[in-house]
Amino acid sequence: MGLPLKSYEMRRGGDHADLAFTDPLTGLGNGRRFNDKIERLIAERADDPAPFTVGIIDLDGFKPINDLFGRKAGDDILIQVAMRLRASMDAQCTVARIGADEFAFLYPLVFSEEAALEKAHTLIEILSAPYDVGERMARLSASVGCSLFSSGDDSASVLMNKSETALYHAKRAGRRRVVVYSGEIEAATQQATRVEQALRRAIAAGEVQAHFQPIVDLTSRRTMGFETLARWTDPDLGIVSPAVFIPIAEERGIIGALSQLVLRKATEAARSWPEDLFLSFNLSPSQLVDQNTGLHILSILDKSGFDPRRLEIEITETGLMTDPASAEKIMNELRLCGIKISLDDFGTGQSSLGRLRDVRFDKIKIDRAFVSSILEDRPSEHIIKAILAMCQGLGMDVVAEGIETEAQAQRLTQFGCRGGQGFRFGRPVDAEATLSYLRETARVDRRMAAAR
Repeated sequence: MGLPLKSYEMRRGGDHADLAFTDPLTGLGNGRRFNDKIERLIAERADDPAPFTVGIIDLDGFKPINDLFGRKAGDDILIQVAMRLRASMDAQCTVARIGADEFAFLYPLVFSEEAALEKAHTLIEILSAPYDVGERMARLSASVGCSLFSSGDDSASVLMNKSETALYHAKRAGRRRVVVYSGEIEAATQQATRVEQALRRAIAAGEVQAHFQPIVDLTSRRTMGFETLARWTDPDLGIVSPAVFIPIAEERGIIGALSQLVLRKATEAARSWPEDLFLSFNLSPSQLVDQNTGLHILSILDKSGFDPRRLEIEITETGLMTDPASAEKIMNELRLCGIKISLDDFGTGQSSLGRLRDVRFDKIKIDRAFVSSILEDRPSEHIIKAILAMCQGLGMDVVAEGIETEAQAQRLTQFGCRGGQGFRFGRPVDAEATLSYLRETARVDRRMAAAR
């Protein structure tokens, strides 16, 4: 493992006289020193701009380790990361700590995308080995984004921004990934910016709409409530998929404004529904770290006159794990007002069963990945049965998502699953079509009652 932590900390105290350019925890250079190194290299190559590589490393899963083992253990791991990175560099290369769990590297003699990928994958392997945490061992991985200097037009800030963009794409693709900034990424970034600008205009003009998908009782097929889904059609871009604009809203910091607009429209529409129907609404991970989220929701409910006891807030396992303490505080605030809390996409996130013991949920939604394969995949069948048994023991309701066939619905009913949602029971439609749906189901119910 190299030098013991204590002797390493003593040694690093004399490494850098200029503390303004030094990370005090690891002894590595900080962001200021790293940018200065890049600018000096660019200046040296002004007459002959030969390529070089800049990269950013983000530690995957560092925050959960920090939560499990404590901040002191987290600091020890960061010191070990710094030691490994420094040991992997030759005299011409530079490594720095530029964020809480982000490090940057500069390879002056790595000229190609292929070589950058190879070097970055090597760093990931080095960082994936176990870490000493007192008497225990901890594991984590890393994701890397790289950019190549190619012309005198590239500055240190441009190269770092490109590396950050590449890192974002690497993180979205999963853990232990490397992405090198390319023309394709640049085009995707420009398109994302166009979508962002159009979305900002649409939010300000109130053009994003709330659509509703029914959630039914699988035994009686009675509609119990609706999930709210955001839908947006732009005059220039056309229909924009939520899979496109929701991540952009999250990334560019406008998810809060988007969410508030859609919730306001949803609660205004749901006021005219029968009072026994609930409204389900999703919160994004970033909203679960914003302590104003609860106030925003309650203010919207107050203005629209919608009963909080008819609202269910859905959060994902990823959202819960982003900042568990903040998420739980917001959940408790909402629950005190009568709002129910659902855990969405259960089974595919990164939380543990211990979270269900420590954090109380009113409902769990089984991810569609299990439902879609329930008829032909025995493991999915057993997982669903286990989830249903667990929820029964914990006193939580269950809704299975993504039901597309009658056979899936019947199999879930056999297993004792009460709630279901999916195209089998209805696609998301706007407020007017939802009212028509409710009127039609009411007429069918009256005819059936009269026939009895």
